[in-house]
Amino acid sequence: MKKVLGIGNALVDILIRIDNDEILEKLELPRGSMQLVDAERSATVLKATEHFEKSYASGGSAANTIAGLAGLKIPCSYIGKIKDDEIGKVFKKDLENLSISPMLKYAETPSGTAATLISRDSERTFATHLGAAVELHADDLTDEMFKGHDYFYIEGYLVQNHEMLEKAMQMAKKHQLKIFLDLASYNVVEANIDFLKHIIKNYVDVIFANEEEAKSFTGKEPQQALEELASLCETAVVKIGKQGSLIKSGNNFHKVGIIPADALTPPEPVINTQPVSSMACAIITTWKNAAK
Repeated sequence: MKKVLGIGNALVDILIRIDNDEILEKLELPRGSMQLVDAERSATVLKATEHFEKSYASGGSAANTIAGLAGLKIPCSYIGKIKDDEIGKVFKKDLENLSISPMLKYAETPSGTAATLISRDSERTFATHLGAAVELHADDLTDEMFKGHDYFYIEGYLVQNHEMLEKAMQMAKKHQLKIFLDLASYNVVEANIDFLKHIIKNYVDVIFANEEEAKSFTGKEPQQALEELASLCETAVVKIGKQGSLIKSGNNFHKVGIIPADALTPPEPVINTQPVSSMACAIITTWKNAAK
């Protein structure tokens, strides 16, 4: 069976269910965005939201997708960086419980967390303190990590570490893995547009974007954005919320629905069903095309 390798920010999600979006304005967190914060601001966000209902679960964009694929019985591995602290131990244990091979590096900095403010309509806004996760460096990557895998899934939040990300893609190509990139967040796209264009053109086989990220990259609405993205790589996926996803691979077009789920009551560990279903469908599409 094909095997998937993921790489991302190893985080524990602090899921906070807010009753209205006024708190986002007060905290200067743009609705639907991912903002990187330092330890002090992370503490401020947690203090300001302490009266809301909270829960905790291992997460991070790539880890959620890899967890979903593992739940579909697809063999998976995961590269990330943690500290050998309580949060880091929980993260590693959750991977192992899903039979995901942990390829974790260790730092002295505390393991990362993501304060996830969930609006009443299920929109998520992140205040992410990367902690140890941000210390994943190019020198941490080895050929052994990539051997035996067929697909390489990358979360776009890593795009700010240009050296490490490009080395990871080069090593994946060296070992003939197909590269999947999720654009992660519209503000990340806007801040790294030139680098994204470079790596998509030179390395990426399959690209994922939600409608906001696709518009930030192309300036176009979902269907037109899909066409442009598909012209840059083998397969493009544009996620359109509760309407599902649009997928184009060559001349083949697919529209897939979602797996019904209550986004405010995630299972443990967190599985983000919309990107997981998109990822699975794109893998299947790519696999079928390769078999022709």
